[in-house]
Amino acid sequence: MSGVRSSNTVAQSGAQTKLSRIVQRTLALFVIAAGVAAAQDVPLPSSVDLQSPSNSAHYSAEPTSASADRQALDDAWWTGPLLAPNASTLPRGHFLIEPYLYDVIGAHSNGIGSLTYINYGLANRFTVGVIPTFGYNKLSNGLSSAGIGLGDVTVQGQFRLRQFHEGSWLPTISATVQETFPSGKYDNLGDRPSDGLGGGAFTTTAAIYMQTYLWMPNRRILRMRFNVSQAFSREVSVEGVSVYGTGADFRGHADPGTSSFVDASWEYSLTRRWVLALDATYRYTANTRVVGNNTSGPSSAQNPDSVLVNLGSAETSGFAPAVEYSWKSTIGVIVGTRVIPGGHNTPMTITPAIAINIVH
Repeated sequence: MSGVRSSNTVAQSGAQTKLSRIVQRTLALFVIAAGVAAAQDVPLPSSVDLQSPSNSAHYSAEPTSASADRQALDDAWWTGPLLAPNASTLPRGHFLIEPYLYDVIGAHSNGIGSLTYINYGLANRFTVGVIPTFGYNKLSNGLSSAGIGLGDVTVQGQFRLRQFHEGSWLPTISATVQETFPSGKYDNLGDRPSDGLGGGAFTTTAAIYMQTYLWMPNRRILRMRFNVSQAFSREVSVEGVSVYGTGADFRGHADPGTSSFVDASWEYSLTRRWVLALDATYRYTANTRVVGNNTSGPSSAQNPDSVLVNLGSAETSGFAPAVEYSWKSTIGVIVGTRVIPGGHNTPMTITPAIAINIVH
């Protein structure tokens, strides 16, 4: 057992070092780009955006004093990249609603799901929100879900630490805390493991979001984001067949590993209404430990009384190209695909998604 713990510690330390290097290098590029924007005397937003702090669509209506030959900020309508949350907060009394539909396509499965960002500007610098999720797992080599089920629900609060000011090279910066509640089914799944739509754990996520603007040589706007988050999950009681791979006679608990996530995104304003977007992501999840007992049947090498399993760490990178279109400054749609090429303990998946963004 000590050998397992030692190897896990070494692997986690190496992955964390790699993650730290990725964060440092990406952040350095982000700061350099912001510095270039300042050196070009780029007019940065001086007013509060009407933008979502969610993982998706964002609205902006920012006046600017840009020169006539350069695209003005209020001439660019955004619905956000597919994944990177917004560093801006909603003005007091404004709300955002954004329903998502997606299909996580794996080798033998389709994870069809929906999530909806519902955010409200409680104060000019503070936005609160809730994110309910629903899902259905369709399998080609087993029983599919019995029906559409509720997944885990997340509530969040986002506080804006800094807003862009014209001529400044510093980005908009926000701090966000999320709490995920285990409302989705995760154990006692019987002969339908595909009914598992949640993790069973109370999970707290702390994140820092940043956003800046850069004018390209052709005078069109490139909006950039860089976000870092860390998630911590509580211990989970587990009975029977579960999303942690346990059997029907299992009784015990799981201790999910911490999860680190980095997301850098770019949005290029082709026209007022059309935008091209791209996310680049990296995720590292530490080892999940499952401990318990089998409560029935004779003890054997295949069915021991006590169970101790280390599911191992997981590490992967991905990208998500998308196209945005806005009918007007408060309503837009985004269509894109997240691609996970696969990685350490992570299967390859392709996830087409569509969302409508409405801000009022």
